[in-house]
Amino acid sequence: MDFQEVDRTLEKYDHKHSAIISILQDVQGIENYLSEETLRYISERLELSLTRIFDIATFYKAFSLVPRGRHTIKACCGTACHLGGAVRNLDQIERILHVKEGETTDDRMFSLETVNCLGACALAPVIVVDDDYYDGVTPGKIEKILSAYRTESER
Repeated sequence: MDFQEVDRTLEKYDHKHSAIISILQDVQGIENYLSEETLRYISERLELSLTRIFDIATFYKAFSLVPRGRHTIKACCGTACHLGGAVRNLDQIERILHVKEGETTDDRMFSLETVNCLGACALAPVIVVDDDYYDGVTPGKIEKILSAYRTESER
């Protein structure tokens, strides 16, 4: 971890305790997760209890304490998506990437998560890669969707 970037983030928020969530979001953006070493550093620099920072980092699902992939796949498993074939889609993603829900590929390209609802029920089944929504997804479309992100990363 480049602690100079962390210091710049802390300065951006004037080392305010009240900005801890924003600080953690920005710092997580550097390496796509929050390492123990980084949390300890933030604790020391802010003079804020490591326990308090850890409580916040583990409370919000947006934070990760383990390395995540460059791209996050969210497979909706809500009622409409489930009825539309979300389980088959999830199985296909797991088969293609050789990961289970909650895991990251060995090359740290993709992390796979399930969510209960993405708020796009009329478009079911839906998956989201980063901020890109894909509707009417079928197992046959999964490879094409994921290959676009592999190709993008190779550029």
